[in-house]
Amino acid sequence: MRRAAFAALLPSLLAAQGLDYVKEHYAKREVLIPMRDGRKLFTAIYTPKEAGRTYPVMLNRTPYSVAPYGEDKFRSDLGPSPLFGKEGFIFVYQDVRGRLMSEGDFVNMTPHLEVKKGPTDIDESSDTFDTIDWLLKNAPGNNGRVGQWGISYPGFYTAAGMIDAHPALKAASPQAPVTDWFTGDDFHRNGALWLPHAFNFMMNFGQARPKPTSAWPTPYDHGTADGYAFFQAMGGLGHSNDGKYAGHRIAFWTEMLAHPTFDAFWQARNLRPHLKGVKPAVLTVGGWFDAENLFGALQVHQALQRQSAATDSRLVMGPWVHGGWARTGGDRLGDVRFGSKTSETYQAEIEFPFFMHHLKDAPDPKLPKASVFETGTNAWRRLDAWPPPEAKRKAVYLDAAGRLAWSAPAAKGADSYVSDPRKPVPFWNGIDIGMPKEYMVADQRFVAGRPDVLVFDGGVLAEDLTVAGPIQVHLVASTTGTDADFVVKVIDVYPDEFKDPEAKPTGNPFESKHSRLGGMQQLVRGEVMRGKYRNSLSKPQPFKPGVATAVDYALNDVFHTFKKGHRLMVQVQSTWFPLMDLNPQQFMDIGKSTERDFRAATIRIHRGGASGSRLVLPVLPTTGR
Repeated sequence: MRRAAFAALLPSLLAAQGLDYVKEHYAKREVLIPMRDGRKLFTAIYTPKEAGRTYPVMLNRTPYSVAPYGEDKFRSDLGPSPLFGKEGFIFVYQDVRGRLMSEGDFVNMTPHLEVKKGPTDIDESSDTFDTIDWLLKNAPGNNGRVGQWGISYPGFYTAAGMIDAHPALKAASPQAPVTDWFTGDDFHRNGALWLPHAFNFMMNFGQARPKPTSAWPTPYDHGTADGYAFFQAMGGLGHSNDGKYAGHRIAFWTEMLAHPTFDAFWQARNLRPHLKGVKPAVLTVGGWFDAENLFGALQVHQALQRQSAATDSRLVMGPWVHGGWARTGGDRLGDVRFGSKTSETYQAEIEFPFFMHHLKDAPDPKLPKASVFETGTNAWRRLDAWPPPEAKRKAVYLDAAGRLAWSAPAAKGADSYVSDPRKPVPFWNGIDIGMPKEYMVADQRFVAGRPDVLVFDGGVLAEDLTVAGPIQVHLVASTTGTDADFVVKVIDVYPDEFKDPEAKPTGNPFESKHSRLGGMQQLVRGEVMRGKYRNSLSKPQPFKPGVATAVDYALNDVFHTFKKGHRLMVQVQSTWFPLMDLNPQQFMDIGKSTERDFRAATIRIHRGGASGSRLVLPVLPTTGR
């Protein structure tokens, strides 16, 4: 299991298993596994045909279907990567309660019950426990050990399953796990609704399922590919339940709009407080450019570090989109290249050895506490902790004339812009009905010249600047309205002479010598704070018009080196459409807003002095690394 041995096997082992291989080497059966309350969950079990051996179980619980259905119908790949199917495990795929072919009622982000008083007190932890217990008794050839994995919503089920876990669950890998749908995962960011993602997902996933079925519902038809136009025509969120749109057909969409604060409804669906006393070894996986659940991966790891110190917990963060470590080569995103097939490295040197060690007694791969990919330099780093404690907090201040200053400017002042929800700043320079994954690294030049976007440039860097951890935002802002959103984007500006490594000369003497990537303003991280939630997500407060007010929040972690010769840039704006819903810019229940409620407002960002608007970066020393 040594790294060199894995590297030599990569080309052959990481090739897809293929349908013929799976059918030749595995037998399949479908069962209904009873839960403690009598409901039965549909489960597909793939068992190696080779006799005379025992195998650990690899469990995946999903709301997205265990298709293909039918004992004569086989998946073309088994396990988290092709390495697993070729090694040999008992693979178990289960439709969670109330989804597809399983009995019961489906509950989004099932609240965890700390105390279970009887067989009717069920949650995802108990359903996982009951599933494992049944498998140990009824899946011939198992060796008494179970591993669980899942990406996104299945990542939530994995994280929930490792709470009060069955003793046989030895290893769990929550990957991009949904953790808190109001604070930072999927549908909300600090209270702002991630509109196309939430709407598009729920219009399909959220359709009612009156009885068990293997069929997916009819997809929602937007009638256009232009998301900006579609959601602008919708007007305020108050129209989203009109017959033309959701029409009250989607129960969870209606529930979301009915709970505009971090109230008991959302708090019950926050998994973080329950991640304590976790017994299985944990490998939490996330992507730096995951537009959906970057927050969840980081928060699961932090919760375990804080609340479950005895857990054997490891973190992996790579340069990936949502689930990219299992679905892409991980060598590029949009125009940004990462220098290697990072997904293959992860699968062969981290994920597979982790499960082999805990389930098959393979040698300990001696994984560090954090295996993290540093973008900019494009290198894997083995760290003893994340965020690295040696990172030092360094403030960079918004200064006059669109500059960034590394010391507090003496002169005080303010920059202003008019934010108009009827003319919102687009988040994407293209036509898309949803949330294209490339937006996380997209060139921001297409909005840098807008009058409702403030731009602050740090000048050419004389040496590398490595930022490792969450970035703190401290804005001092005022508005002529009573509410406003504040979007802060941290950007890596490429040198004008930057060469596109994949550009091929055509021999045309009139062809420009300059790369289209020269001067690119690559988004490194962007986040929003809905202003009324600045002090509490549970108790929103209006702004007093014209009064300078502190707006403090954190951007999700980064591990990025701004290379010597590049520039650090910060952009500030108040709309980011249709990525997030439109704030009417007056204090109200936005879920009930219509375009009649929209108000243009003048936003002022105050600067100067030690308490002026600034970002605090966790800067990692670059010497000796």
